[in-house]
Amino acid sequence: MGKLQRQLEQRLTLWIRQLAWLHATPKPDARSKRGQIEPDAPRPSRIEKFKARKIEPRMPPNPAPHITDRLIEIGLTEAAGMGAGPISWLTIEAWKRATGVPIEPWEARLLRRLSTAYLAESRRAETEACPPPWRTAISAREREADEDALRSVLG
Repeated sequence: MGKLQRQLEQRLTLWIRQLAWLHATPKPDARSKRGQIEPDAPRPSRIEKFKARKIEPRMPPNPAPHITDRLIEIGLTEAAGMGAGPISWLTIEAWKRATGVPIEPWEARLLRRLSTAYLAESRRAETEACPPPWRTAISAREREADEDALRSVLG
């Protein structure tokens, strides 16, 4: 793999990990009071929380949106055993044949690695205290939403 491909993979991996972090539904620690009171209560994902607060979640720069679009079209993950797994080579090949989109072998390997990164970050991001893989400065809207939430709690 060449230097440019490695850099592309690193940037796309960051983008896909941020997406997984946003899609994750954090669960409270089972040892905490909140975790014991409502262990199976339905909870919103992080992206749903952002949308409820009318905050547009920000993403790192995506240097190759056509690759991430392909991955999303194929499926970020697929059913495997008792849960989710990364997309399989068979799934990638079936998508390639069905769409007629030619992809290079390195792109197919990249799609599979991105799917694996998405899955790993999804699992890691299930803890409430999990920091995002990518951060940027807090926007005025985010600050305003946090202050409103604090005012509603404190009165």
